[in-house]
Amino acid sequence: MDTRQAALKKNKTVAGALLVGAALLFIVARLNHGAGAWGWVAAFAEAAMVGALADWFAVVALFRHPLGVPIPHTAIIAEKKESIADNMGRFIQEKFLATEVLVERMRQFDPARHLCSYLLRRDNAEGLARGITRVISESIGFLEDERVSKVVSAALSDRIDKFDVATSAGNILESLRSESRHQVVLDELLRRLGGWLSTPESQEKVAVALDNWVEAEYPLLSKFIPNRPQFARNAGEKIVMKVSGFLDAVNADPGHELRNEFDRVVGDFIVKLKEDEGMRAKVAELKQELVDNQQLSQYAKGLVSDLKNWMVQDLDQEHSAIHRKIADAAVALGNTLSHSNELSDSINEHLEGVVRRYAGDLRSGLARHIAGTVKEWKNEEFIEEIELSIGSDLQFIRMNGTLVGGMIGILLHAVSLFLG
Repeated sequence: MDTRQAALKKNKTVAGALLVGAALLFIVARLNHGAGAWGWVAAFAEAAMVGALADWFAVVALFRHPLGVPIPHTAIIAEKKESIADNMGRFIQEKFLATEVLVERMRQFDPARHLCSYLLRRDNAEGLARGITRVISESIGFLEDERVSKVVSAALSDRIDKFDVATSAGNILESLRSESRHQVVLDELLRRLGGWLSTPESQEKVAVALDNWVEAEYPLLSKFIPNRPQFARNAGEKIVMKVSGFLDAVNADPGHELRNEFDRVVGDFIVKLKEDEGMRAKVAELKQELVDNQQLSQYAKGLVSDLKNWMVQDLDQEHSAIHRKIADAAVALGNTLSHSNELSDSINEHLEGVVRRYAGDLRSGLARHIAGTVKEWKNEEFIEEIELSIGSDLQFIRMNGTLVGGMIGILLHAVSLFLG
């Protein structure tokens, strides 16, 4: 028997026994005609029975009709089940799941601090790594299912077919251009070009290329150039110096003509990607060629297969590299959190933002779920559950009613004697 059922049965027995005891006292006192002390006993017993019966009626009326008689305003819980369900859901929604209440609880909890403490323990990090590697392993097994593989492949193919490469590329370039971030790309290109030109190897290549060009374009003139290799090297160095000087000027001047021209070219290219049907058709054709390229497709499938096989083999090992890397990353995150208040504050603030963003939907959804679940219960199940929860304590009302009623009976008897 459930402990709640045992407690309820015990307290019902005690409350019932007190009522029976009061009734027996009343009978004995009446048989003695209430003479002497029996008058006090009769007053106590009579009032105790009234108190016991009144409280019995009140307690029973909460759950069911007393003696099965459909007296108005009895079986209150069963009659009000719908209203109780709605009010319960609303109470939890407004009092327990109010956005500000959840936010305040989260601030007191300090998720970042608890996460830091958790991850700093190596055994916790190992446990987290085991969980993640288990998910990875099961996911690989799921994706290896031929039926799943077909669905995923079909979905990817459909996505690729519908993907507008030209518009997406145009949007990306436009985003970069809107904040002049495309100039960073130009800076990097110029920096790399300048670095390449500054090396002796590149300068030698420029000299050789210049010498070959002179010999090919002006063969007669090349025969009259004294010490032609030295001439080519000197000319190459001067060309490199001029180009390097030009690059330095571009890098030093945010408004340089080359930058403006680069910006114009990028802008024109963006317009073509978005609006020029010829350009868009070429991009789409290139995309399709890449998709239909069997060698590229086989190469990509081979890479995916090799990666999957490596992961499966690694995860099956006792000392998995993936497991170790995840555990190390978890510990490293814990160490970083322990030394970075900014990161901790960022985590807490983002979690608070998530709560504020989704708490409303969570509250209303949970409230509807609670109310709906309660409404779906049968009346007998609903009443039984509530009676098991609070019925045992309600029996003390019957016990107290019996004893308090008896004491009031004695008090009233004393008053009647005093006035008589």
